[in-house]
Amino acid sequence: MRTSTSTGIWLPIFAGLCASLVSIGLARFAYTPLIPSLIEAQWFSANDVVYLGAANLVGYLIGALLGRPTARQLGNKNALRLMMLVVTAAFFACAFPLSVSWFFGWRLLSGIAGGAIMVLVAATVLPHVPAARKGLASGAIFLGIGLGIAGSGTLVPPLLSLGLQATWLGLGALALLLTALSWFGWPSDFPHPQVAHEKAPVETTPRGVYLLFAQYAFMAAGLVPAMVFLVDYVARGLGAGAHVGALIWVMYGLGAIVGPVSYGFLADQLGARSGIRLVLVVQAIALGLLAMSHSFVALALLAVILGSFPPGIVPLALARVHELVPEHHRQQIAWSRATVSFATFQALAGFAYSALFNASGGHHALLFVIAAGAIVVALLLEQAMKWLPVPIEPHGCAN
Repeated sequence: MRTSTSTGIWLPIFAGLCASLVSIGLARFAYTPLIPSLIEAQWFSANDVVYLGAANLVGYLIGALLGRPTARQLGNKNALRLMMLVVTAAFFACAFPLSVSWFFGWRLLSGIAGGAIMVLVAATVLPHVPAARKGLASGAIFLGIGLGIAGSGTLVPPLLSLGLQATWLGLGALALLLTALSWFGWPSDFPHPQVAHEKAPVETTPRGVYLLFAQYAFMAAGLVPAMVFLVDYVARGLGAGAHVGALIWVMYGLGAIVGPVSYGFLADQLGARSGIRLVLVVQAIALGLLAMSHSFVALALLAVILGSFPPGIVPLALARVHELVPEHHRQQIAWSRATVSFATFQALAGFAYSALFNASGGHHALLFVIAAGAIVVALLLEQAMKWLPVPIEPHGCAN
């Protein structure tokens, strides 16, 4: 495996951080604090605004499926550069609300780019990092998601004072800057495995991998309501106003900054399997409390806990893949499939929650309770797996 010098290691990691910041941290999460303003400015109806948020989640699924095929055609480095340009173009395009379909299309494209980047970024950067630093590198790459969330909470309010169009243009300018800064930071591509290698005898997949796919899917379903509706819940649902909603989103962003590092620490100290259990318990409790909390202090504390979840589970799940699957190429395949599983349930949940939100007349608490239920299901799946027959697994794979 190729490694870089101590200085050279951080250039690819920085590029990866920029990619996750632009494609997920900003492209997805900056939309959340914009929801009340999009409705109040009458760019779109409340129903349309909610469904436009789900468009990014559908695109994420498509991108997760297209990421590896795109990289085979263009190379990982060029594919990542292209996807960052697509996200940047989407920000500028969204400054012009020509129609619902126009806006939906660009939100969809930004989601496609985000899904592709999530599949490719770790596989592109981590092979160049020494084994002893992979955990730190993984956390640093996905720290970009948390920085994007926090950045959206601090940048969007002052930009909104200049108008919605200026807000989208400002986000586009930031994305363009980060794309330019990361352009030459990507490492050289490794050759893709040859067909002969792909025809090697197929090893049995540990059942723990399938458990992870299922748990990751229900985690996705559990994180959507807070990710999409938290600001609207505080601003309109509780009547606290857009300013307080933005403050709560900043707290969510602080949690998102802490998440990748703290969850990675859990994986190192407890193992990824035990770390996932602990995180699921905490998240289920936090979502249940969110459904009945009204004080600013309680909401702020819960926002920090909930904000740690979306970016934090990424390095935790990736660490679990590395525990279960020893060989690099198979790790890439397993991670790609895990991302597709996550993206599928995230997209389905996005539309399901949007439909339920509209059908219930804007009942936020109901969504949070259902999300808590999804997290509980993810927690119980491991117990359910114990009742299934134990397959014969290859030597050396953890279960």
